[in-house]
Amino acid sequence: MSRIETLTIERLGHRGEGIATLDGKPVFVALTLEGETVAAEIDGNRGRLVDVISASPMRRGPFCPHYGACGGCQLQHLEADAYHQFKRSLVVDALSRAEVQTSVADPISAHGAGRRRATLHATKSAAGFMALRSHAIHDLDTCPILVPALARAPEIARAIAAATGPCDVGFTASDMGLDVAIRAKAAKPGARLTAIAHQFDLARLSLNGEPLILHRQPVVAMGRSSVPLPISSFLQATADAEEVLASLVIDAVKGARQVADLFCGIGPFALRLAASVPVFAADSDAPAIGALNAAKRKTKGLKPITAERRDLFREPLGVFELNRFDAVVLDPPRAGAKAQVEELAKSKVPTVAYVSCDPQSFSRDAAILIAGGYRIGAATPVDQFAYSSHVEVAAVFYRDKPSR
Repeated sequence: MSRIETLTIERLGHRGEGIATLDGKPVFVALTLEGETVAAEIDGNRGRLVDVISASPMRRGPFCPHYGACGGCQLQHLEADAYHQFKRSLVVDALSRAEVQTSVADPISAHGAGRRRATLHATKSAAGFMALRSHAIHDLDTCPILVPALARAPEIARAIAAATGPCDVGFTASDMGLDVAIRAKAAKPGARLTAIAHQFDLARLSLNGEPLILHRQPVVAMGRSSVPLPISSFLQATADAEEVLASLVIDAVKGARQVADLFCGIGPFALRLAASVPVFAADSDAPAIGALNAAKRKTKGLKPITAERRDLFREPLGVFELNRFDAVVLDPPRAGAKAQVEELAKSKVPTVAYVSCDPQSFSRDAAILIAGGYRIGAATPVDQFAYSSHVEVAAVFYRDKPSR
């Protein structure tokens, strides 16, 4: 049975929850801050905030009326300076656990105009993110952390769910309008979905990976290129983050004569790098490689880009392949790039620019590179997932040239 307890919050955990100690064990309480005294309803090692008895000076009022019920954000109640230090601490702590010693810069804010991608859970009566600490959907009228082009996303998702039954609806704000991808178990194409695509002037509507309606090919600008988006393709959550990360990568490999862009996706780095240097690009996602090649063909003035479908987890570039490059760019998924990094650690590649969406796997891979003889420069947190407990990290690794 649950019970009400008075707790003192000792610190924030890496998921943005306050951590207290009760009967010698940690208790996690969302929406609380370090130093606060709170009343919480205890259920196992979780506490539901009932009242803030003594508030932290770092507490502020949230700007979204759904905050505290919707589980999409975790940190709107934390003032700006402390919020930025929390994001930095996610990188500092991960590096420390992996025994990687380097400086960590202050986070770069890359919220921009908001997130251009979101996936909403939907039924005919509700559409939104999961409610806080629940598997129920918190119904949204709007979401202020999304770009204005996604203002009607909850309305569209409810309309779709009324036609398909419960579903997940992925939204991407492209340069040609909304790209909407439905995932639903039992749904079939039909006139109702066609009508919805027309009603909301969707650029594209797809169902379970197959296109239903294509009014306009969704595209996004990347450097001088315009990239046709594959259905449900990966894209940085904010346009600002893509620009920031690309700028860090370009600076890191400046002066290289041959660059490899590994886990290249649809080409946010490769297409920008190719403005000045030939690029070899690889990724396991065939549609992404197709989109990159299509953009390359239509962009004048680029250096050669050789794009190849390759599973870098199972078939990483070996030492012989790597040694022809002056610089390698890595931007793997959350699991990191362990197999590829192990090969890099044995290579002679002078520069490795690493972009990661997970400080834990990044730190593990950094330790492998350092053990292989690389030096790490400062790690830079990049905050594109506003008010969440997620942060990107970018760093450059250097291999000293052997003395003659």
